[in-house]
Amino acid sequence: MKNIFIICCIICLYSCSSTKMSQQNKTQVFDWQGHRGARGLAPENTIPAMHKAIDLGVVTLEMDAVITADKQVLVSHEPFFNHEITTKPDGTLVSKAEEKKLNIYKMSYAATQRYDVGLRGNPRFPQQQKMAATKPLLLDVIEASDQYAAVNNKPLPFYNIETKSQALTDNEYHPAPKEFVDLVVAIIHHKKLVDRVTIQSFDIRTLQYLHQQYPAIATVLLIEDYNKKTLAEQLQELGFTPRVYSPHHSLVNEALVKECKARGMKLVPWTVNDLDTMKKLRSLGVDGIISDYPNLFYFP
Repeated sequence: MKNIFIICCIICLYSCSSTKMSQQNKTQVFDWQGHRGARGLAPENTIPAMHKAIDLGVVTLEMDAVITADKQVLVSHEPFFNHEITTKPDGTLVSKAEEKKLNIYKMSYAATQRYDVGLRGNPRFPQQQKMAATKPLLLDVIEASDQYAAVNNKPLPFYNIETKSQALTDNEYHPAPKEFVDLVVAIIHHKKLVDRVTIQSFDIRTLQYLHQQYPAIATVLLIEDYNKKTLAEQLQELGFTPRVYSPHHSLVNEALVKECKARGMKLVPWTVNDLDTMKKLRSLGVDGIISDYPNLFYFP
């Protein structure tokens, strides 16, 4: 009986040690993120773009969320139909003058599915494959991506979801932060994704509400290239230290890398679309890179 007890203890210790090592290895993996899936290669923020990114070995699928009139969480960078990529239901092209009138927050999910966002391609991304595509639900993206990874013997992806909001357009192009975050988090909880998701935003109100109400979900502070505040000033304004700091790549230098490490934050710059810059950033010690071109990722 005593011997059985000792054996059980050894097995338990080994199991706990293995689990701990697995968790440590996961946190040490360089975080290659496919921007809007793989925007340079497939229609942005669509399920085919996510599949393409998974094929190319991304660790994290980066995407954007907006809200429809019937409170569905839709994956889209803008809360309207961008003139560069959208074809209207009658086959004509959306113009720049009319794009903001096609307000997703005023449209039902069913109505959004009448607009194509893949057949035109994107003039800024000539390698992007043209194909019929619509803006998908966040829930559908998660289910399709997890299933695709499993079927193709790929690791299940992590998800980095941006809430597209700002104070000036509350209740016009999107709900206020509380409702917006609650809708997104409901999907995360439904899919049991807390350990595989981060929520990012330029809108610190979103992150503050998340930190207060859903502290188990990791937050990411996004910073524009024109933001000239110091890191200390940005964090003071935010009111807490997020899990990840995600500035425009042009802001990254050795001093910033050291300061982020000292504060216990991961540093994941965006959006890096050339190999030389990727290599430079990795040599500085960043923890991940977001790119439109996951085909440039390298795994030394």
